[in-house]
Order: sequence, then C-alpha cells, then structure tokens
Amino acid sequence: MSIFSDVPQAPPVAVFKLTADFREDGHPQKVNLGVGAYRTDDCQPWVLPVVKKVERLIVEDNSLNHEYLPILGLPEFRSASSKVALGDDSDAIKDNRVGGVQALGGTGALRIGAEFLRRWYNGVNNTATPVYVSAPTWENHNSVFADAGFKDIRPYHYWDAAKRGLDLDGLLDDLEKAPEHSIFVLHACAHNPTGTDPKPEEWKKIAEIMKRRNLFVFFDSAYQGFASGSLDKDAWAIRYFVSEGFELFVAQSFSKNFGLYNERVGNLTVVAKDSENLSRILSQMEKIVRTTWSNPPSQGARIVSKTLNCPELFAEWSGNVKTMADRVLLMRDQLKTKLQALGTPGTWDHITQQIGMFSFTGLNPKQVEYMIKEKHVYLMASGRINMCGLTTKNIDYVAQSIHDTVTKVQ
Repeated sequence: MSIFSDVPQAPPVAVFKLTADFREDGHPQKVNLGVGAYRTDDCQPWVLPVVKKVERLIVEDNSLNHEYLPILGLPEFRSASSKVALGDDSDAIKDNRVGGVQALGGTGALRIGAEFLRRWYNGVNNTATPVYVSAPTWENHNSVFADAGFKDIRPYHYWDAAKRGLDLDGLLDDLEKAPEHSIFVLHACAHNPTGTDPKPEEWKKIAEIMKRRNLFVFFDSAYQGFASGSLDKDAWAIRYFVSEGFELFVAQSFSKNFGLYNERVGNLTVVAKDSENLSRILSQMEKIVRTTWSNPPSQGARIVSKTLNCPELFAEWSGNVKTMADRVLLMRDQLKTKLQALGTPGTWDHITQQIGMFSFTGLNPKQVEYMIKEKHVYLMASGRINMCGLTTKNIDYVAQSIHDTVTKVQ
C-alpha cells in the first residue's frame, strides 16, 4: 500500500483540458477560442521581431554569464518594469518609494504579493483579512490567495449579464460595504474574462471610495498595451491611483505583450509611503522569494530589460504590441458585423465595446456545449472567447456557428 494511496485525483485545469480536447478533435474546421495566447492570422504563435533581435544581441554579448541573479531579480529589469507601469514622469519613482520584485510571470508576482500581505498587511498573519476578487475573474486569483493562506475570499459585483457590461453600481456598493482594510484585486486593463473595463470617470469613483474607506489596491496588469495598443492608455488606472497617494501593488506579466509565455517573466511593482517603508517591505519580500524560488531566471528578464531600456528597441516593441492589439480590434469589429449581417438574435454591440484579448460572448453553458460538440468551436464554459483565435479564414464559420447555436439552443 502506497503512503499516497489516499491522494485524490485533482480535476484538470479547465483551459488546458479544453486545449487537449481540441487537439484530439479530428474535425477539419475545428477552432480553438479557449487558450489565452496571441495567434497570428495563420493561427500560429508569434515571436515578436524585436524579441528575435534582442535574443541575438544577448547571444553575442560575451560579458554575460549564468551566475545567479540577485534574489529580487535583475535590477535594470525591475526598475524598467515599474517605469512602464507608472510612467517616466512618476512622482512616486522620483521620490524613491517604488520598488520591484522579479517574479515567475504574473502569477508569481501575485503569489509573492499575497504571501507578503498575509504575513505583514495591517498586522501579522492576516489570514482573516477579506480579499475581494471580481465576479467573474481569472480563475487563478481565488487559488493564489487561498494557497497563500487567506481564509476569506469574496466576490465583488462586476459583470452585468443583462446589459452585457460593467455593473458599476454593484461594484461601488460592494466597496462601500467592505470592511476597512480589505484587499481588492483589480484588473488594470483588458479585464479577464469579460473584456469590460471601467471608464476613467468610473475609475475615479472607485478610487474615491477605496481611499475614503482605507481599502488596499492590488492591480493585476497582464495586458498592458494589448487592450488599446497604447501602453500609456492601458496604465491609466494604475497611474491615477498612484497620483491619488495610494500605497499599492501591481502584478505585471510580460507573457502577452512580449509573447514570452514560456519564459515566465513577471514583476511585482510596490508603491510605498516613503523610501524607508519601501526598504523594509522589500527586505521581507526577499525572504519570501528566498524560500519560494530562491533566485529568478535571467533570459526573459534580459530580453525585456534590454528592450525597455533602449529607446530604439522600445519604439520597435511598442509597434509590435500595437500590431497585436490592432488585429484583435479588427477581429472584434468583423465578428460583430458578421453576426449582425446574419441577423443573429440578441445584441452584439458588447463585442466591440469590450477590449483586450477576451470577449464575454453571453453564450450560456448549454450553448457552449453545443458549440463544442456540434460545431467543434472550443471556448470556455463561461462563454469567454479569445479573440486571437479568430482569423480571416475561420471567422465566417465561427459567426455562423454562433448564429446557429443561439437560434437553436436557449
């Protein structure tokens, strides 16, 4: 008898199970709209031209070696990452109260931040501090904070299914009712899974309540530049909160906007009250990292760092990001146009009103099941689709499939 005999079989991760099912499907017109990764119009992964260029520069740089990086990561990567999030002219950076922790992707940044908050936020060992995540949210948010030790994870209103948009009143009401010092996980841009973001005036209302009620802001910024094509526009919410004097965390991922999915390049930007507070915070972050992965890997961080710190490469990267964002915007416009031309029941304006990689279609679980089994179009049970999975070659089939599904399945 094995000592592990009583270990239960864990359920598969939904998005990866969906991809596995897609691969096994032999249908010639099958389409994968599930996985959250950019695809070209040929439905292939895209290695950004600027990334190829920087990789060659790294290979030819004889000064580089494979020594350990500092525990908190490559210094020039950390500082450049924080600058991208907060802006070149950030007063917080000028005041020396901003620091970074290189992490294993955005998930690693969230986890290190969560571990720190559980140990040190508003006192020691705060397992009972409420952590609020949007309803719906990226599935990993709940798990990351639960595994970090938080016992009270609550949803806050976000998606209004009836109008297929933001439930601002519900969100503001939840902010007002949340216990003081609660932690709120906010999507900086391109909300996953709905693709619905607050407008600037709505962000201001959110910030006013959070400031007045002493709520902690933890931004998840996985898609900067990917939503609108503008790095600055997509960081507006983060920069506004910082300008309002918030102490906050920002979990940054460079998986999408650099196409570095398997390099796991992330950064946790910390905005503190002052430089003395920042020093103490980072000293504790260092202890957490030491017992988690000890030292981060260098390759992806060097690619991002060299790109962000060179004006010419930065400009080229910005253009690459806009190329990806523009293709997503084009697919949104074409899908809505085709559904309207087919006379598909319901309103489809939300497809172009939403932003970023994902769209919350409004399809219910029965309709999703029909799409997968009968049409071989794979999407998440929530009705979320990855707009990058659409191409000029499959969009007619997908639109017709949605039309048939909505018409036949209620």
